[in-house]
Amino acid sequence: MRRIIVLLLIWISVLSQIRASVMLIPMDETRQRNHLKAYGITYWVISQGVEAYWLLNYRGGSFAFAYSPTFEKECKTRDVSYEVMSDVQFAAIQNDILNPEVNQDVIKLEKAPKIAVYSPDKNEKGEAIQPWDDAVTMVLTYAEIPYEVLYDTEVLQGKLAEYDWLHLHHEDFAGMYGKFYASYGGQPWYREHVRMMEGLARKNGFSKVSQLKLAVSKKIEQFVNLGGFMFAMCSATDTYDIALAAEGTDICATPFDGDPIDPNCQSKLDYSKTFAFKDFQVITDPGIYEHSTIDHSEVTGRRIPPEQDYFTLFDFSAKWDPVPTMLTQCHTRTVKGFMGQATAFQKKYIKPNVLTMGENKPASEARYIHGTHGYGFFTYYSGHDPEDYRHYVQDPPTDLALHPNSPGYRLILNNILFPAAKKKHQKT
Repeated sequence: MRRIIVLLLIWISVLSQIRASVMLIPMDETRQRNHLKAYGITYWVISQGVEAYWLLNYRGGSFAFAYSPTFEKECKTRDVSYEVMSDVQFAAIQNDILNPEVNQDVIKLEKAPKIAVYSPDKNEKGEAIQPWDDAVTMVLTYAEIPYEVLYDTEVLQGKLAEYDWLHLHHEDFAGMYGKFYASYGGQPWYREHVRMMEGLARKNGFSKVSQLKLAVSKKIEQFVNLGGFMFAMCSATDTYDIALAAEGTDICATPFDGDPIDPNCQSKLDYSKTFAFKDFQVITDPGIYEHSTIDHSEVTGRRIPPEQDYFTLFDFSAKWDPVPTMLTQCHTRTVKGFMGQATAFQKKYIKPNVLTMGENKPASEARYIHGTHGYGFFTYYSGHDPEDYRHYVQDPPTDLALHPNSPGYRLILNNILFPAAKKKHQKT
């Protein structure tokens, strides 16, 4: 009997050491059913006040947090793959990751960032303003990550101070209505958009939409400068920098603002004010569907067949360069390209202090770039929809349930979680 009791006590001791106390969310290619919703699970966990860990370069950038029956149930509900392990097992994984010879690291995620999306959303009738969707809002919704929508008036009122992370929806900050005049100038949606934007400009005390957008751009610059994180895609990338550079001159042709451009506008561009780009030329012709030479498009000579359109993510040192390592976590280093109003960035126009994280080297173009501004950060991601190669106006939105493991959409969600670890790595 005594022997049985001793064996029982030993068995209880062993069980206590291997008890399920850590949940690992694997992010490698074959072991995760839904990569996109896995980010939503992690965001949800840290929003509950529970710390999580981002295991950089470990099994595709996996996540881990304390085990809870509630967390396990949520993973099952959202169809997110998970593994349960003991503290001892997880400590061994951490120990291996922290080996100086291994290009991996453990990053603690402490606080869920409050997210804002800059978008016109709907008009006073509750109707969608623009006949296209937005990749970021789609993936946030699919991953079940909460966000709030604001637009020009709220930005000018200083509402950005309430948020940690800002996404610039498909937008034309240069005040040229997306350069859609030649192709869609007679369409009801275009005329309604112009009417709404002109009314919004007047409401906020501006005589031109370009003046409104410049004021908004400068408010966003202040948000980033004071420590905010800005993420932009498609036309919001190049037109934001164009608006900043063009302060003090008129680059909008008559169809856009009712008067001619400044004939010397090109020489008056101030590239010191921009975040990412330099030495570019603005394309002022209202009949050309392109804003500037920043974009490597058909207008500027891009000739890449769709089947050859890929870009490669750089490998960074997880221990020495944790920020770009976080932003490039993926289960593949090669990502399908996709077009947009800003399809790719010509590398010759990127400032030397801006980091290229994904490129098509043969085409000398960058697709995914990152930089700092003041105390904050910005990321520009070219293209419109990572799972729709050529997304046209009025095309239906992508069904992300068909693309739960999308590498291109993962890059967006990396940026969502990055501010949770931002303070630890922020530069001054």
